[in-house]
Amino acid sequence: MANKPQPIKTLRAGRIQTAIWENHSNKGPFYNVTVSRSYKDGDTWKSSDSFGRDDLLVLAQLLGATYTFILQKQAEN
Repeated sequence: MANKPQPIKTLRAGRIQTAIWENHSNKGPFYNVTVSRSYKDGDTWKSSDSFGRDDLLVLAQLLGATYTFILQKQAEN
């Protein structure tokens, strides 16, 4: 069984998280980001890519930290 790809970094604030994925091309590495919000449906934890008003400022802060992390990775290369 093949290993499932994992993000190189995950940043989390409460129920909201960003995952940073490193990809490679002939021009070098590049980065993509996925964003999600965890919620509980009964006893089961689920994930959504939909955000409410009260999530937006937290999301903005996480995206800023995600951007900074990517800039630092690019500076290393």
